[in-house]
Amino acid sequence: MLIVDAQIHLWNAGNPTSPWHRQIPAYLKEHALKEMDAGGVDAAILTPHTPWDPNANELCMEAARAHPDRFAILGNFPLDKPESRALVDTWKQRPGMLGCRFTFIGPDQSTWPTDGTVDWLWPAAERAGLPIAMMAANFLPKVGEVAQRHPNLKLILDHLGRPRGDTSASERWANLADVLTLAKYPNIAMKATGPPSYSDQPYPFRDIHDNLHRLYDAFGPARWFWGTDITRMPCSWRQCVTLFTEELPWLKGRDLELVMGRAVCDWLGWKR
Repeated sequence: MLIVDAQIHLWNAGNPTSPWHRQIPAYLKEHALKEMDAGGVDAAILTPHTPWDPNANELCMEAARAHPDRFAILGNFPLDKPESRALVDTWKQRPGMLGCRFTFIGPDQSTWPTDGTVDWLWPAAERAGLPIAMMAANFLPKVGEVAQRHPNLKLILDHLGRPRGDTSASERWANLADVLTLAKYPNIAMKATGPPSYSDQPYPFRDIHDNLHRLYDAFGPARWFWGTDITRMPCSWRQCVTLFTEELPWLKGRDLELVMGRAVCDWLGWKR
């Protein structure tokens, strides 16, 4: 079975500013490949996080250039700069680039999806066939509007649509109904990334199984992509894999193969 992680980070510019990720100055392709091999992971989608490392796009492109069968990229660029608009049409010509991923975090960016700053992006990405992944827990209704207005634009919700940061169990899943509503749009998919970090129990994290099942039932195996965000996981890569392959009895056969890797490759057009 092909196993493709839908999101990991590489960096080389000092400790991450996010306290939830490993506080190490660098996490490079060599580190990732060693852990991937130990965990039985065939490939991974790299998501450069430029607030940690301004050269993260280039670092990821170097990894994809060296290992094109193991790494592809959802990169990013400054959405508030007019000169960025010229990048969309040729973005996928860069080594390993399959689309974009934007976080919209921080006081300067949190309003961009709703204040008009990024309105230019949606039609431009739709024309260019550029999938867009995003942390969207704080503006889910806007995602629905964009999906309806741009039906040929492929959108991806990060991290099960969960809010960012340390939250209680009730806060963690408070927006679940709103996330489930978005599944009606066929051009919205979901990264099922980071599930162990949303559990208050040890492996196999049984307190989140029901919510995983609800999200899977809503989005289906072709729009629900297993992954880890490994550098903030409380467990090994192998346990992130077996949580899905061994501990969810409702996920089997061809559907399991789709969730574990085939579907994200199909959605992003990664022809390995």
